[in-house]
Amino acid sequence: MIVAKILIVIIALLHFYFLVLEMFLWTTKGPKVFRNFPNELFEPTKTLAANQGLYNGFLSAGLLWSLFINDEFWSKNIALFFLICVSVARIYGALSASKKIFYIQALPAIITIVLIMN
Repeated sequence: MIVAKILIVIIALLHFYFLVLEMFLWTTKGPKVFRNFPNELFEPTKTLAANQGLYNGFLSAGLLWSLFINDEFWSKNIALFFLICVSVARIYGALSASKKIFYIQALPAIITIVLIMN
């Protein structure tokens, strides 16, 4: 379970990074990170990106919350819920935006789900 908890922390930190990037750095650092996205669209999509960043923050908070729950049954179930949310969102992202999203974001969540279930 320690490996799963380490992966949960990594996934949560990754999603916190997405929150910061999408909510606060979209027009400054965003163009460097999302090179395939046209530069002229960063400013007009700032509100949409911030909304997406907020959702990433919820995922991050939920995953971190699962680590502070003392009851093992509830800790696992809360972690599984948020990991499944990450997986579904990232599989959709891989299908609709970039296959790279699956390997960087969905696969670690899926691996963590498998570890928790065993």
